[in-house]
Amino acid sequence: MSVEKLPIPPVVVDVVSDVVCPWCFIGKRRLEKALALKPEILVEVRFHPYFLNPWVPREGISRDEYLTTKFGSPDRYKGIAGRVQAAAAEEGLVYDSSKMKRQPNTTDAHRLIFWASSIGKSAEMKQRLMDLYFTEGGDLTDREVLVKAAADIGLEAAKVREAMRCQGLVSLDAPSMASTTNRLAPSPVPISMRLASRTDSTSGGESSPTAIPDSAPSAIPAGSGNGRASTSSKPLTAASTSSASLT
Repeated sequence: MSVEKLPIPPVVVDVVSDVVCPWCFIGKRRLEKALALKPEILVEVRFHPYFLNPWVPREGISRDEYLTTKFGSPDRYKGIAGRVQAAAAEEGLVYDSSKMKRQPNTTDAHRLIFWASSIGKSAEMKQRLMDLYFTEGGDLTDREVLVKAAADIGLEAAKVREAMRCQGLVSLDAPSMASTTNRLAPSPVPISMRLASRTDSTSGGESSPTAIPDSAPSAIPAGSGNGRASTSSKPLTAASTSSASLT
């Protein structure tokens, strides 16, 4: 009597990071390279939001004001920027601090990553936002810039634009979310990779409650782009869900 083999569930890797964290930018690429060394192992990477600078207002602040507040002055950051630039270059990334003019609040960026999970492209959305900020100097406080970034990876621009206006439907409370994700990312640099066992009961992606409703991803349909869907993430599950439609 033959025994039917059960499908092997993927190894789950939880990543807690922010799109404006330079070491998260580098760490994401290093993780991808590491996973590529073992293509035979099925891995599911789940991205969770982290607020590197929860004190930055929703409208953002100038980069110079940010560097002065955090490091004392823009000049004092130059040495750090040089080290980050060199580390990024080793991974084939471009870190150009001279192009960064605005320091954004990343609430809306995390919303985009969450919505992109509806088409299996949260990893692509996260990468696009990081490239936009660190390499191109894009203003992530400009919602049209964010809408364009979402469209670049296959989300429908009009739907994203409308959803961005609906503050009441998708609300991220930075302090409470940071408190939640800090349990996954206790280190100073907010990128955490937790490898769950194949039988881990938390591997369904329901261990990090947020204020994002479950209905959000399905309400942002993919556009006409035909990019290959990523298998790298699942949407976070909300603690308090909303049945309101974004369409």
